[in-house]
Amino acid sequence: MSDRFAPAAQILKENNYDSAKLIPILQKVQDAYHFLPEDVMRYIANELKISPAKVFGVATFFAHFAITPKGKHIIRVCNGTACHVKGSAGIIDAVKKKLKLKDGQETTEDLLFTLECVSCLGACGLAPVMVVDEVVHGQVTPAKAEELIDEVIKAEAK
Repeated sequence: MSDRFAPAAQILKENNYDSAKLIPILQKVQDAYHFLPEDVMRYIANELKISPAKVFGVATFFAHFAITPKGKHIIRVCNGTACHVKGSAGIIDAVKKKLKLKDGQETTEDLLFTLECVSCLGACGLAPVMVVDEVVHGQVTPAKAEELIDEVIKAEAK
């Protein structure tokens, strides 16, 4: 077994190779790899003695799972009704520009950031809302969004 599969192998072992625990296994694997690589999903299917189609089906059915690489830092900008009315489009544009993301690109080339535009973060009273690594920021402006990104970049440089 290659070192590439070592984290997945450990997670499978911790879960007693129980295919009934596929979702928690995939959650832990995603935490380890920051997404679900195709070769790792095939490895999991083989080790659990289930079809790769079942693993891929679960991974693509649930929005929580990512099958493409994600950045180390996840930025979520709400674009629901309350946030949209209060200017979330400007925040999204500012984040894309700051991170130099092209159309259709969500993750920076260096895999440091991923931008996700979501339909609701459940904090309408704080609109517009942006979440950086699970920390909620309310009443965000485009300038504040850029400051938050700068803070992460500064912390990464240490």
